[in-house]
Amino acid sequence: MQDSYFVTGIHTDAGKTVASAFLTLTLGAEYWKPIQAGDLDFGDTERVKRYTGLPDDRFHTPRFGLRTPASPHYAARLEGTTMRCSDFLTPRTCAPRPLIIEGAGGILVPINEEQTVADLIVHLGVPAILVSRHYLGSINHTLLSINYLKTRGIPLAGLVYSGGESPQTVRIVEDLTGVAPLAELPEMPELSPAGFGKLAAEYPDLKDKL
Repeated sequence: MQDSYFVTGIHTDAGKTVASAFLTLTLGAEYWKPIQAGDLDFGDTERVKRYTGLPDDRFHTPRFGLRTPASPHYAARLEGTTMRCSDFLTPRTCAPRPLIIEGAGGILVPINEEQTVADLIVHLGVPAILVSRHYLGSINHTLLSINYLKTRGIPLAGLVYSGGESPQTVRIVEDLTGVAPLAELPEMPELSPAGFGKLAAEYPDLKDKL
């Protein structure tokens, strides 16, 4: 299988889409959002296209598109459908491009009555990249998320911080877990190919960290 990474977050608004756009552009990757809940007219796939300026052949169609902006299990119930991990198959990429897979919500968001995003990561058999955002309480949420990934046997390929700088947060998380950041992303003043291209240029060795 080609290199694939599942981007998940310490909570719903951690910055997964911005991080996914950064990773897709910096790694020369393809992008897949397995579950899009809400914003079907301009969902996360369209956002990453716009942010990166990459061509259509870098993007894969979501397996499920749900119109309700809610937890996937609830959105699916409202729309009369069901999702199981077995419904998902990692798409093939054009070698040697890696694949960035963006999850829905955080690690334990349910996709049905029994399974969560974590179960989907296990099913796909790919390592996770965890996105953390700097806010009061984020250390606790980051440590809990890292610990849960470990208990499930999900390899953690790296940690991406968003929302500017917080050196003491980065330091204590690394001291307690041994997980150093792959990248520390600022609040993006320009969500455009130019803005993301400038950011990607700051991480020329990102592939070597994975």
